[in-house]
Amino acid sequence: MKARRIAALLTAALLSLTALTACSGGGKDQGGASGGLLAQIKERGEIIVAMEGTWSPWTYHNEADELVGYDVEVAQNIAEKLGVKASFVEGDFDGLLAGLDAGRYDMVVNGVDIDEGRKEKYDFSDPYAYGSIAVIVKSDNTDIQSMEDLKDRKTANTLTSTYAAVAKKYGADVTGVDDLNQTFELLLNGRIDATLNAEVSYTDYMNAHPAAQIKIACLAPESTETAIPMRKGEETASLREAVNKALAEMKEDGTLSALSTKYFGEDISKPQ
Repeated sequence: MKARRIAALLTAALLSLTALTACSGGGKDQGGASGGLLAQIKERGEIIVAMEGTWSPWTYHNEADELVGYDVEVAQNIAEKLGVKASFVEGDFDGLLAGLDAGRYDMVVNGVDIDEGRKEKYDFSDPYAYGSIAVIVKSDNTDIQSMEDLKDRKTANTLTSTYAAVAKKYGADVTGVDDLNQTFELLLNGRIDATLNAEVSYTDYMNAHPAAQIKIACLAPESTETAIPMRKGEETASLREAVNKALAEMKEDGTLSALSTKYFGEDISKPQ
């Protein structure tokens, strides 16, 4: 895992240099006259997409160590419709949006939920997935049965995630982690009381670990809308429009529905 992460960081550095080279030449190249970021992407022939690679079934590595998942195929379909190749860069979730800010990636496709704070900082695509947030506890836990029971309880999540924000909203003491697997390790070892995550991610984990002694205590009242964040501004407007067009076509022709069923066992491409 460490070797793969180092390789991913090296790849990110190389792709970052490529992106910066493509963007060099002053403000004129970055404005509407050149077609903005979409024109730069088409000129270089690739779109640089950031994701975790450790969050099944959204983005993960299969037994052959190939990067796969719902978001991987969503991004590949978008790239194909744009006429370019999708180049993936993997990293810890808390660093993905920071890398987007720095211009290292063109977009983040990693089950990112829309919230008010993120909307102020990023321009999002139209939603392409919808879901519920589950509060997950050990099977013998009877203390947490509602969202209000999270007050003063220990939870764990990537700190910039929607799940961490919801846990804090209900008074939980949130510990930062790198990914979902680490979260479940803390939970199973009794070092935290609960964790919050997508209900579909819990289902996927239980399918892979049917003997795991965990359960869903309750669902948060907040439903989620998943979309693709891009940097704010006119430079990305053309890319955002193209991505929305691609997503609309994928909804219309059933691609999103088919990918949802393939990876989640249900259609999450429509509002619950």
